[in-house]
Amino acid sequence: MQSAISRHRKRRKLKSEINVVPYIDVMLVLLIIFMVTAPMLTLAVNVDIPKSTARSVDSKADPIIVTVDGDGRLFLKLQDAPIAEYSDEELLDRLRAFHEQNKDVPVFLAAPGEANYQRVIDATAIISKAGIEKVGLMSKPGGNAR
Repeated sequence: MQSAISRHRKRRKLKSEINVVPYIDVMLVLLIIFMVTAPMLTLAVNVDIPKSTARSVDSKADPIIVTVDGDGRLFLKLQDAPIAEYSDEELLDRLRAFHEQNKDVPVFLAAPGEANYQRVIDATAIISKAGIEKVGLMSKPGGNAR
């Protein structure tokens, strides 16, 4: 009699159901992530870039300043040199040469609010091609930035 009971216990039916609880948890997490990030994906934002209330950057060395003026011309101000106008290729060569010798000197990009945005992006690309990974954007102190 005992052997019949032990055989009966060994023959359990297998469940053919899928446990969907982990899938529901993942779906809810993704839903929350999408609900939080969707409002941040606006395509157009009105920004007045040159005004800021940020505090100034403290630096021991004089920074390198690349300036884009309202006409799209590029200027470079090195530490002890006067500011001078350069073409794209000349600016790239000067930045690369100076940055190889002085890797810890900060680099800033300055442009007025009415400057051509494409020209500012081009200047950023030139700075990046020179091997400079960190670039600060200069702005006028004051203003009502939020």
